[in-house]
Amino acid sequence: MKYLLLPFLSASFLFASNISLQYKGIEVTHTYLNNAQEKFIIEREIAKDCINIEISPEYFTEQNIRNNTSNKCKKTIITSTGIIQPLYINDKIKTVAELEVLDFILNKSSKEPQNYALVDSRKSSWFNQSTIPSAINIPYEDLKYDEDFKEEFFKAYENLNVKIIDLEKNIYDFSNAKTIISFCNGSWCPISTKAIEYLVSIGYPAEKIMWYRGGMAEWNALSMTVTKELKN
Repeated sequence: MKYLLLPFLSASFLFASNISLQYKGIEVTHTYLNNAQEKFIIEREIAKDCINIEISPEYFTEQNIRNNTSNKCKKTIITSTGIIQPLYINDKIKTVAELEVLDFILNKSSKEPQNYALVDSRKSSWFNQSTIPSAINIPYEDLKYDEDFKEEFFKAYENLNVKIIDLEKNIYDFSNAKTIISFCNGSWCPISTKAIEYLVSIGYPAEKIMWYRGGMAEWNALSMTVTKELKN
């Protein structure tokens, strides 16, 4: 029996450790597209006024939230945009949520950026406005060669540690490709889905790709730390 308990206890400890990351915080350095750097502590940013909000059907009515809840404790979101994405892209790509993203940042991308990356697949204008601290920007459009944007194309694959062997024949060397988590605006946003599907179609190892389906919408909804808007 004790031999069976050990894996269970280990898994329980790891799960508890992941849960605590949202409160302990993770210190990271974020690099903006203008190469400026800023330190952030990624955590769930809950104002003191919001800690004791009652979890009950009565409290969560639209009228009560509108009239009796501090603006510090609520966010306004758009509910009618985009196309809802499935839970899984395919049976090889792992879908992750916030705790897994935090663990990835803490134990992978922050410690070994040469091997791991949190990838914001949105356009640079979205990335400049706000993103998850320490993420790098590889827009989906940059993954496909365009003569007018070839510098962005080569930079995208350089950031993924992928060597371009023959551009005309679409041949790449993925032997040192980074393990990545890709995300975009939310569960209604198809951009990261398209980016992942394209990478897999040209040979990127599926086992080295994970998908944060919730994206920025879910990250913001949970009051997780985001970067500041980059001013030109």
